[in-house]
Amino acid sequence: MPEAKKAAAKKDKAAAPPAGTKPEELPPHEPTPGAEPEQTELTGLFVERPENTVAIKGKDITFIAKVDSSNLLKKPAIKWLKGKWMDLGSKAGKHLQFKETYDRNTKIYTFEMKIVKVVDADAGGYRCEVLSKDKCDSCTFEITVEAAQEEQQANILAAFKRSGEAGEDEGELDFSVLLKKREVKQEEPKEDVDVWNILKDAKPCDYEKIAFQYGITDLRGLLKRLKKMKVEPKKCDAFLKKLETAYSVDKGKKIQLSLEIADPNAQLKWLKNGTEIKPSAKYVFESVGNKRTLTINKCTLADDAAYECVIGEDKSFTEVFVKEPPVTITKLLDDVHVVVGEKVEFEVEVSEEGANVKWMKDGVELSRDGKYRFKKDGKKHWLIINEATKEDIGMYQIFTNGGESKAELEVEDKELEVLQSIADLTVKAAEQAMFKCEVSDEKVTGKWFKDGVEVKANNRIKMAHIGRIHKLTIDDVKPEDAGDYTFVPEGYALSLSAKLNFLEIKIDYVPRQDPPKIHLDTTGNMVNKNTIIVVAGNKLRLDVEISGDPAPTVCWMKGDTVISETEGRVRVDNRKTLSSFVIEGAEREDGGKYSITVNNPAGEDKAELTIKIVDVPDPPEGVKCIGVGEDTATITWEAPKFDGGSLVKGYLMERKKKGSSRWTKLNFDIYESTTYEAKKMIEGVLYEMRVFAVNGIGVSQASSTSKPFMPIAPTSEPTHLTVDDVTDSGCKLKWRPPERIGAGGLDGYIIEYRKEGDTEWVQSNQDPVDKNSYMVRGLPTGEKMEFRVMAVNMAGRSAPAIMAQPVTIREIVEQPRIRLPRQLRTKYIKKVGEKINLVIPFQGKPRPSVNWFKDGEPLDAKKVSVRTTEVDTILFVRSTERDHSGTYMLSVQIENMEDKATFEIRVVEKPGPPIAVRVTDVWGFNAALEWKPPKDDGNCEITGYTIQKADKKTNEWFTVYEKNRRPSCTVSDLVIGNEYMFRIFSENICGLSDEAGLSKETAVIAKTGLAYLKLPYKEKDMQTSPKFTQPLQDRSVIAGYTTAISCSVRGYPKPKIIWMKNRMIIGDDPKFLMQNNQGVLTLSIRKPSLFDGGNYACKAVNDLGEDMVECKLEVRALTKDKEAAK
Repeated sequence: MPEAKKAAAKKDKAAAPPAGTKPEELPPHEPTPGAEPEQTELTGLFVERPENTVAIKGKDITFIAKVDSSNLLKKPAIKWLKGKWMDLGSKAGKHLQFKETYDRNTKIYTFEMKIVKVVDADAGGYRCEVLSKDKCDSCTFEITVEAAQEEQQANILAAFKRSGEAGEDEGELDFSVLLKKREVKQEEPKEDVDVWNILKDAKPCDYEKIAFQYGITDLRGLLKRLKKMKVEPKKCDAFLKKLETAYSVDKGKKIQLSLEIADPNAQLKWLKNGTEIKPSAKYVFESVGNKRTLTINKCTLADDAAYECVIGEDKSFTEVFVKEPPVTITKLLDDVHVVVGEKVEFEVEVSEEGANVKWMKDGVELSRDGKYRFKKDGKKHWLIINEATKEDIGMYQIFTNGGESKAELEVEDKELEVLQSIADLTVKAAEQAMFKCEVSDEKVTGKWFKDGVEVKANNRIKMAHIGRIHKLTIDDVKPEDAGDYTFVPEGYALSLSAKLNFLEIKIDYVPRQDPPKIHLDTTGNMVNKNTIIVVAGNKLRLDVEISGDPAPTVCWMKGDTVISETEGRVRVDNRKTLSSFVIEGAEREDGGKYSITVNNPAGEDKAELTIKIVDVPDPPEGVKCIGVGEDTATITWEAPKFDGGSLVKGYLMERKKKGSSRWTKLNFDIYESTTYEAKKMIEGVLYEMRVFAVNGIGVSQASSTSKPFMPIAPTSEPTHLTVDDVTDSGCKLKWRPPERIGAGGLDGYIIEYRKEGDTEWVQSNQDPVDKNSYMVRGLPTGEKMEFRVMAVNMAGRSAPAIMAQPVTIREIVEQPRIRLPRQLRTKYIKKVGEKINLVIPFQGKPRPSVNWFKDGEPLDAKKVSVRTTEVDTILFVRSTERDHSGTYMLSVQIENMEDKATFEIRVVEKPGPPIAVRVTDVWGFNAALEWKPPKDDGNCEITGYTIQKADKKTNEWFTVYEKNRRPSCTVSDLVIGNEYMFRIFSENICGLSDEAGLSKETAVIAKTGLAYLKLPYKEKDMQTSPKFTQPLQDRSVIAGYTTAISCSVRGYPKPKIIWMKNRMIIGDDPKFLMQNNQGVLTLSIRKPSLFDGGNYACKAVNDLGEDMVECKLEVRALTKDKEAAK
């Protein structure tokens, strides 16, 4: 396979192989012009890397990458890339071929990429990446494609070639080679002039003129070569080891860029995309000897850039590729149910901050316009619809590059509730009439009608809309104002009606004067004299009767402030004998001292009163969990800052699982304390709590949600704590896991010790240990020590498991002893090719020396593998052979003390065939056979023989005896006149022998004088007339769906089958398919229509008669629902 040719470094011309030069002869170690010299020391996973190459158009080229796998846990995976991301593995075929080999001795993988018949499109930058679990390495290389330059062949006809791969006289002539050679043909300059030196010093505007002068026609090739010549290769002495060509890192991880410099005192700069990098928490510079390292912490997509290290004029370049992990959805969307006009918010949480998401409704992507608003804060994203309408009903979805979630929005019509209807009025002339109503929605507008005609506002008639209240006021009532008044809310099929009655009173005027007087009603809302209590949000209307002649003037005041408004939330309505003080939707600020003053020419009167506004309390504060148990949690909070003007009676608690939107009440009776123990919780589940305060007015808003907490309990204490080993300065403990671990899991164990009689325990290990054993070291020799072990999880430490008795720290000497497994106390038998894996435990202190022997000789390590630990030794044979059989001895020795164990291993296989099989006697229907045991018994006892016989006429073998113990037998019940052969298989515990022993003689059973008379044979007449055994069945089918009708018939000779529809024979109509399979007759009708219904018949006819069956086929039309489903 030809190797890749590298570009020549000569200045006078580009190197190209002459005609007839083989690709193998290309110079393998010439550097590319303008390229930096390669370092001989390789780093990372690569042993050999692909290099920059100049390829000849039309030739094959191969790139080789070698990877050392001696330190890898799994086979490396390789990717060949063109450009930045284009994977070439998907384009393997005739043009691109990939090969992979592995050398078991050197543990080196060789990866090859071959480009067959290079074309111009193959030029460009390439990258080779190798991955193995958590290790990654990559390298880059470039391919430059040049046209082939060959000498003109002497025979011009030899340049012709024919298309195709047929014989030399077939196909069409192809002149492309000839034309191509003529194009690149150049005339030699008449003068000995170095054209390239002239071009090198000339101006770019003169290139074309010089090329024409010296006969250079390939201007593009001229510019390429000139560009390479102007780049003078520079030797770099500043770097001993440069940066890798590319690095790859996952988003959020850190990466280190390392290189080695020649001068440790040299000043260097790090650049990112040409901009100098300054040291910070993000970028950390390290300097150790000649090694310089740039560490980039918490890589983001902005760190995907080109980096370079600069020392004077020398530079080292690299590229960092940041891989973005897929964004998953951690909190799914919830379904939303609202009424028309309400605000809708869909909330979702993703795994990465600032991730891009896409919102869709019913499969259509939503855009940011006046209707839809998108909001994001960290990992949370919202889709907001300010005012929901019926058109917003549907399925909403959110997509990320690693997941999706969907939820359904349901919107219902909002029902309008009438809180206060308008009432009939009876007024006198010149008085004021006011119709007022209150509805549940503040945004609802409406119109007023009188006797069916819309009322228009003027100086005397006024219409007002304040919050939920709609008013119609008529000043200076006249007789024509009497009638039926109606208020109609806009957008609702609802109307409120009332009647205005005009009362005309004629009185004689008698002037008089009475002093004014206030008649204040102290009943009702007043808790004591002149004090009124109002619940916040409710309406207060205080009607105060006044008297006096002439009519007095009324003045309401709050403190020193006069209240004179006749419109608004707080207002005063004055009439002749009645003054009303109104507060719509009372608020806390409305409380205080109020006064009413009336006066006329006859005098003055004043009354004072106090209005107290009571409200629900503020929500409790500081809700938090102060302790957890296995299924309980203790919650505490602070009382509300404002009790609403009424004493707080207690609290109500709710909890929910984190991520859920469903709250569960914990108490229905008021709980007075600010500390509560929640019970019946699930261990290991995150919960959240909130609290409501309750006073005499009602329930407050919910408090802020507590931080998530998890009910969890420590594990139970470890069990079966015992001493496993004791030395002069240490003690090895072992134990079993706790009986109850719980949802908190088990993080490890803490071991503590103390001298006998001491009160303070000393912790032996700083970090919890995972194993169920631990060696406590550094103990004083001869002292009695106490030990205890505690399990640790996220809830804390468990109760300790304490040793029952103190342990004396002193080395224990134990004699060596082998515990031979039960299976080795008898002969150990294995079949050839099976695996032997024997684990033989032993004991002894200090650690004994272990030796293996076979048949009295030391064990050959090349044939048998042995592995020994402190407590056992393992004898392992991957594939057994016969020579593994023998007597094995194990010796365990400590100084002059020794223990031995001997056992026998026998490796067996199938036996050979019996020998000397012969027929010793034949008489009557019997034959006597004898043979000798096989030469090879398979290394075990022969358990029996299997005898088979075969008639020479048929040569079919039949078993006569199985598991015959003796080397002889008598075969009986042989057939007279036949000649028999015999063969015998030997058998042991592995099975029958692969080959059989054949008898050289045959046994001929001679005939006697008996003659066999055959009975006359009368042939039965099988002819019969056709008869249908299974009739046709009536069917009802749907139009457009292929159907079939079937029946079965018998008769001999084979009857002729005729299918008919409505008594008309069905011919070769392609719509019908007629089949006959062993008498089962089928008529298939392809996509029947309504016209295919009717009576179908099948007739069977032969020379003896005929038979016919009929059925009715009904074809139904396809309904609209089924057609839509289809």
